[in-house]
Parts: sequence; C-alpha cells; structure tokens
Amino acid sequence: MDATKKAPKVKKDSKDKIKVEFEGQLSAWERFRLKVFSMYFVKNVLVRICTYILLVGVSYIIIYPFISKLASSIMCREDFVDVTVMLISKNPTLDTYKAIIVDNRYFEAMLNTALLSGSCALIQMFVTCLIGYGFAKFRFRGNGFLFLFVIVTMVVPHSTLHLAMFMKFRYFDVFGIIKFLGGGVFEAVKILPFTEIDFTNGYVPFILLSITGLGFKNGLYIFLFRQFFRGVPDELEESAYIDGAGTFRTFVQIILPLSVSMLVTVFMFAFSWQWTDKYYTGVFFTSVTKAPYTLRDIIKIPRSLDTDYAGGNMYAAAINNTCGIMIIAPLIFIYCFAQKQLVQGIERSGITG
Repeated sequence: MDATKKAPKVKKDSKDKIKVEFEGQLSAWERFRLKVFSMYFVKNVLVRICTYILLVGVSYIIIYPFISKLASSIMCREDFVDVTVMLISKNPTLDTYKAIIVDNRYFEAMLNTALLSGSCALIQMFVTCLIGYGFAKFRFRGNGFLFLFVIVTMVVPHSTLHLAMFMKFRYFDVFGIIKFLGGGVFEAVKILPFTEIDFTNGYVPFILLSITGLGFKNGLYIFLFRQFFRGVPDELEESAYIDGAGTFRTFVQIILPLSVSMLVTVFMFAFSWQWTDKYYTGVFFTSVTKAPYTLRDIIKIPRSLDTDYAGGNMYAAAINNTCGIMIIAPLIFIYCFAQKQLVQGIERSGITG
C-alpha cells in the first residue's frame, strides 16, 4: 500500500454514528464520568464561570446608579436621616411622584415637550433624509466641499453659536427686508408696523432650524443617511427612471420604503435628544412666563415636600433624581417598541464602534 496516500476523511455523520454506538455500550455512570471528569469539560465550566462573574460585575457597576435612584425615589423623608436605611426603604411611599405630577405639572410639561420633540423629529427625519440622499446619489461639482460643511456642524461646539443664534431669532430679519419695509429709507410710508420679529420663547426657532437642516444633531443624521443610501444599488433607481418615474417619485416610491429602519433610527435619535435637550431650550426660552412649560422646568422641589430639615439636602437630591427618572421614562417606553428598527438602522448605516 502506498504510504504517501492519505487516509480517507471520516465524515461528520459517520463520527456521530460511531460516537453514539460507542456510548451505547457504556453504562450511565461511565458516560457521566467520561463527560464530567475531562479537561475539556472543566475548561468550559471555568470559562463560563469567569464570564458570568465578569458580566455580573460590569452590569452591577452600570446598573447600580439607576437602582439607587429608583430606590431613593420611593423613600420617605425619614429614611434619609435613618442610618440603617441603605437601598430598601422602611416606609416606601409614592409621595415624591405625586408631588412632581401635581405641583410641578408633569403631564402639561410632557405634552409640550412631546409636541416640540415630535414635530422637530419628523421634520428633521425627512429633511435630512432628502439631503443625505442628494449627497449619496447625485454627482455634482462641490459635492465633497459641501459635505465638509456638514462635518463641520458636527465638530463645532454649540456654545460657540450661542449668542449668534439668540440674536438672529430675537431680532429676526432676513437680509434686512423687514427693517426696510417697516422703516428704513421710506420713513414716511411704512408698509409694516414693525421693524423686527421676536421668535424667542416659542417653537418657531426649532422649526426653522429643522426645516433648513441646521437643527440639533442634523449633521449626524445627514451623515447616517448618506452612508445608508450609498449602500442602495443604483440599478433600482435606473429601473425606475426607465419606467418613466422622475427623481422625486423615485425617492418617494422606491427609496423611502427601503429606508424604514433608518428613518425610525433617525426619528428616535432626534426625538430623544430633543426631549432631553437643555441647551437649545435654554437659548430660545428666556422668559419663565412666556416660554412653553417643558420638562426642563419640572426639575425643582415641589411645594408640598419639605426639605428644610437635617438631611434635607439628601432628600432634595433624591427629588431631583426622581424628576430625571420621570423625564426619561417615556423614552424607555418608546425604545422597548422600536429597538429592533434602531439596531437595524445602525447596522445598515455602516457606523461601528
């Protein structure tokens, strides 16, 4: 027999059959001993134990702050001066939640915030989708240069634009047209009874920024859509053009149905970031009485809760933490229903890390 010839490989099905036949000749105790008292089994057990210990430790570090805030939110004021109370309250109560809902007008603030966040998120979703599609599928001179400005909006700190944005909407006038018509060179004949418009303390600045693609985090949304649309085959659009569809019809009937996961992802990003935003609302909402009452205004001590006692500082901190819990609770509820689309959108956008 030729020694250079290789032995025929045993197929997996044959191996399994031989293994079953061999194990069938052994008793139950022998099979158990061979399986348990082997280095392979011990190694797997040790790896699993170490993995679970590591996961439990990391999870504890991440989840513990939330657990402590939830636990303190149902504590009564006496628990904060009782040294024996750590996480579990001796007299749990929902008085803090009731006071925030009634005294701080939680549902009114939530409705106003939902109206602002929902309208901005919808507008930003469609506007940035259209802009991202243009950058991804249309070849024109200056494409890369214009997209550079999109990247710049992601890099430039928002605080550097604070004064400029406030002045632009506090004394709103496009190219000086309003000032020209309201006074200007024609002092005798004033077409408009005013020379400026104050858009602060309202939703108009947020809507205008969203429509023009300059809203909160819009540069990131444009980048996500551009990455997503670059992965869409050009043949789909070419087939639509051959069938007589125009650019806009192709975008609405072909591209948008393919982009549902990314649309949901961008909507959730825009909605959640606008929901928890304090910067832009701090810029445009300058009056307590004129500005809409939003969730940023509920972070305060309710009138019905007394924090003026020894240990009241800890109680006040727990109340503020409870306000934060009630602010993010709707976002957690929404995420539970849209997490699948969110994960799919991030995967298809090509964003990693």
